[in-house]
Amino acid sequence: MTPIIAKAREVIQQEAGCIQEMAGFLSDSFEKAVKTVSTCKGRLVISGIGKSALVAQKIVATLNSTGTPALFMHAGDAIHGDLGMIQRDDVVMIISKSGESPEIKVLVPLIKHFGNVLIGMVGNTQSFLAANCDMVLNTTVKQEACINNLAPTTSTTAQMVMGDALAICLMELSGFTGQDFAKYHPGGNLGKRLYLRVADIYRNNAKPAVVTGASLKEVIVTISKSRLGAAVVVSDEGQVLGIITDGDVRRMLEHVDNLTGIKAGDMQHNKPVTIAPDMLAVEALDVLRRHDISQLVVTDDNNGYLGILHLHDLVREGII
Repeated sequence: MTPIIAKAREVIQQEAGCIQEMAGFLSDSFEKAVKTVSTCKGRLVISGIGKSALVAQKIVATLNSTGTPALFMHAGDAIHGDLGMIQRDDVVMIISKSGESPEIKVLVPLIKHFGNVLIGMVGNTQSFLAANCDMVLNTTVKQEACINNLAPTTSTTAQMVMGDALAICLMELSGFTGQDFAKYHPGGNLGKRLYLRVADIYRNNAKPAVVTGASLKEVIVTISKSRLGAAVVVSDEGQVLGIITDGDVRRMLEHVDNLTGIKAGDMQHNKPVTIAPDMLAVEALDVLRRHDISQLVVTDDNNGYLGILHLHDLVREGII
C-alpha cells in the first residue's frame, strides 16, 4: 500500500468513525426540531458562515427537492440587509462548528428579537449558539481529518449528514413519494427514471406483426424490417397470440431440415411477456432483467397489440 492510499484510507475511516459516534448524539431536541419544521407554516431559513455556509446551501437544496421549503441566508449578509428574507412564520437554523463566530453572535439576538424559532446545528454544545437557540442538533467531532486539525473536513461531513437526517425524517413525516420527487426533478436521466413511461417510448418503434399462418419468409422479412428483433403473432382482431424473436428463428433453423410449410404458429411463444403502456420505463427495465429478454409486448387492457418496447430504447433514453 502506498503512503497516499494509506493516508486516504485513514481519512475515510476517521470521518466514518465520527459519523458513527454522531448517531449517539440524537436526542429529543432533534425530534422536536423535525416536528417544528414539519408543522411550520413558513420556510426553513438556513444560515452559516464560511464552510458552514456552503453546507447550508447543500442542505437547502436537499430540502427543497424533497418537499420542505427552504431558503439560504448568508450570516455575513444577513446583518447587512438580508434579514428581510425572514418572515414571521419561518423557522431559522444556523450552522456553525464553533458556535462562537462574530457574525453568529450578532445574528442570533436579532433572530430571537424577531420571535422566530431558532435551531442551532453546532459542534460545540457549550457555545453561544447552543446556549441561545431553541433546539440543538449536535454535530460535535473529536478531530478534523486535516493533518493540522484546522481545515473543516470531518466537521462539515457531520453537518452534511445531520442535514440529510433532517431532510429524510421530514420526508417520512410528510409522506413524500417517488411521484412527488419526480415533480421536482423533471430533467436529466434521474427525471426520466421517475416520470418516463412505456407509452412515451414504444410509439416511436415499428409495429411488427404477423398472423399465425404467415410463412417463414414473411416472418423473417417482418423481423428484419422492424429492427426490433421480433414479430408479434396476432389474431384477425389484433389480439396478441404470441411472439417470434430472431433467436427463435435461428434455433428453429438449427433443428429443422425441411423448411417447407413452416408457419409462424409453429415457432411462436404462446405467452409473451407483456406490459401496459402506463408503466414506468424503469419498471419495464426490471421486467426485462427479471425475464432475461430484450423485448416487451405492449398491450391494452384487452390484450390488444399496441407495439414493442426494446431494451435498446431504454439504453437510448438513459434509463440504464
